[in-house]
Formats: sequence, structure tokens, C-alpha cells
Amino acid sequence: RRSRMPATRSARSVYRGFSFPRMDLDALSGFKDPIAALDEEDADKAAAAEEQDARAKAEIVHIRVQQRNGRKCITTVQGLNQDLDLKRILKVIKKQHCCNGTVVDADAEGKNMGEVLQLQGDQRANVNKFLVDNELHPADKIKIHGHG
Repeated sequence: RRSRMPATRSARSVYRGFSFPRMDLDALSGFKDPIAALDEEDADKAAAAEEQDARAKAEIVHIRVQQRNGRKCITTVQGLNQDLDLKRILKVIKKQHCCNGTVVDADAEGKNMGEVLQLQGDQRANVNKFLVDNELHPADKIKIHGHG
């Protein structure tokens, strides 16, 4: 039995005699999005600014004191140039100020701080004076943390 629905034209009958223009896919590859180009420029500028900030922060030497148990404390020196021989620097500081110390690789401990000098006791003023007197680092780029 046939349904009494109105007859509709098929898609083929509507477009009979009409052909869609063919697109040249090679022409599409030459298209450049002007907004995407601006985004790339902004990303390049932002990356350059971040790199400059990282370099500026890397130039600062941080001297901190950390409290251990009781009255014991250690002094940490972070941010020294990796080209310097830290073991030799540590040897001289230990000899001059009668304290013990070590060079700790903080990257191995999961912290991205590079190599850090650790000295027994509160040696912040001594380390600062040593770095400035021996011209290993400028005084305005040394930050001493903590009280005292």
C-alpha cells in the first residue's frame, strides 16, 4: 500500500544540470591567517621577555640562613655562576672562617636551583664580604635573606 505523503524531489533532481565549481586545494595552502601571525609575534615577544627575566633572576645570588635543630643553622648560597669553581670557593671560605661546608646539587633533589653552597653556622655577612672583595659578584646583585 502506498502512503499518501506529498511527493518530494530528490536531491539529484534539484541539482540536475548544475555542477558545483571544483576547488583547487593547492590554492588553499597559500592562505595565511593574519591573526595567527599576530599571535606568533606576541608569543615570540613573551618568550623573549621571559628569557630576559630568567637571566636577570639568575644573576642574583641569594644568601639564606636555615634553622636546623636547637641553635644550629646552615647558610646556603644559591645562584652563583656555574662557570666558577664552587669547590675551590668553598675551600677558601671554610679556611678563612673556620667552618665546614659542602656543595649540594639541588637539581638532583628535584629542585631547579643548580649547585648550592652550604656552610655551617650563620655565615651570611662573611660570604657576602668574600664575594664582593674577590669580585666574584657585584654587591647590588647579592640578596641576603633572613633576620639579623
